[in-house]
Amino acid sequence: MLYTSLGSKQRILAQKSSKLTKKTIRWLVALSSIPLFGIVTAFGIAPNTPSFEEVQVEEVILDLSIPDVLSETQTNQTFWHQENIRRGDTIAAILNRLDVSNQDSTDFLHAARESRAMRKLRPGKTIYAQTTADGELLTLRYFFGNEELFLMEKTDDEFRMTEQQIELDTQIHMKSGVINSSLFAATDSAGIPNNIAMQLTEIFASEIDFYRDLRQGDRFTVVYETFLNNGKRAKTGRVLAVEFVNKGKSHQAVYFQASNGADGYYTPEGESLRKAFLLSPLTFSRVSSGFTNARFHPILKEWRAHRGIDYAAPTGTPVKATANGIVTFSGSQKGYGNLVILKHNGKYETAYGHLSRFASGLGKGKRVNQGDVIGYVGSTGMATGPHLHYELRIDGVQRDPTKVVLPTAPPIAKRDSNTFQKETQSLVARLNIMRNIHYASLD
Repeated sequence: MLYTSLGSKQRILAQKSSKLTKKTIRWLVALSSIPLFGIVTAFGIAPNTPSFEEVQVEEVILDLSIPDVLSETQTNQTFWHQENIRRGDTIAAILNRLDVSNQDSTDFLHAARESRAMRKLRPGKTIYAQTTADGELLTLRYFFGNEELFLMEKTDDEFRMTEQQIELDTQIHMKSGVINSSLFAATDSAGIPNNIAMQLTEIFASEIDFYRDLRQGDRFTVVYETFLNNGKRAKTGRVLAVEFVNKGKSHQAVYFQASNGADGYYTPEGESLRKAFLLSPLTFSRVSSGFTNARFHPILKEWRAHRGIDYAAPTGTPVKATANGIVTFSGSQKGYGNLVILKHNGKYETAYGHLSRFASGLGKGKRVNQGDVIGYVGSTGMATGPHLHYELRIDGVQRDPTKVVLPTAPPIAKRDSNTFQKETQSLVARLNIMRNIHYASLD
């Protein structure tokens, strides 16, 4: 018989019952016993061990019944979920992703129709919800504005809501990781929140192509802040300092806010990491066609120049403006399909083709900032599959963006240099300590 522990009592699961649904399970039982529960990390075969063909195998058929007490226990369980707010999100869409029942979603939307917080759904922020297994909404928390908390708690089948100013305690974390398969696998393994990982990619977006440049063995150290309310984590803050060693080259960045209020990330020497143009309009993608004077066109079936870079990505992948600019064209244009053209400072333009759709509110004359989503990957126009066609134009001529030296933002102003050194010295010291610990572990 198969036993499981439930609370302090032993209950038999493998019992026949005409009242319960029976599930037939077939086991292959070898002569040697195998533990029912555990994690196997590796195994080997000792010398002179009989082959698998020599092991006696017997087929055992058991009818397993599921006791009512299990379903009752699962029904009474509650779960905490979290959802990041996306551009264009509505609270109804977020409740749907949180698996809140239709009835509670309707009741909540009605109760929160006058809520100031629900009208301030800011992309990148997180909504936390506690639900039961059947989707009943019990609690919902959302930190919005300037350290303000929206709190909904369900009491006697009624949603009670408050919006209040709160004081949060700051906690500094320092964690490291090594790339074995992907960046997010490494950050997950190190216990680093996803939005910190995303900040890391944005900080080095002009230094590292996180799809093409990552190598196994690359490593990183990140110093970041979280905010606590009554000892419990309320939200994740920003990256304060980070080092990323890619292909043996160290990239360091520290956060600093200047006396004029402008903030950003700089090298320890005070050079800005923000360049006028990002390396790629997509965070994670694959280059399917590079810039070349001779490429066999898959549709036209002829050799012709390819004056841009194609990034293969699933339909609907967000496309970002690689630099601050103004929309000069947004529409359909011949082989480009749905196309956006941005005019940047001076002689620079960028073009984004084959889009499935445009970002909401995008139109001619619209001003966009570097990193803003302007559209979504598609296969409109002369495209054999979903991808983004990206062009950098200088004085109206397409140029290879991987070979053009582009301007950077100005370094720390002289009036802020002393303050910068004082405020960032301890952050750089933390990064250096972690680097030394890593190298010492290799000896």
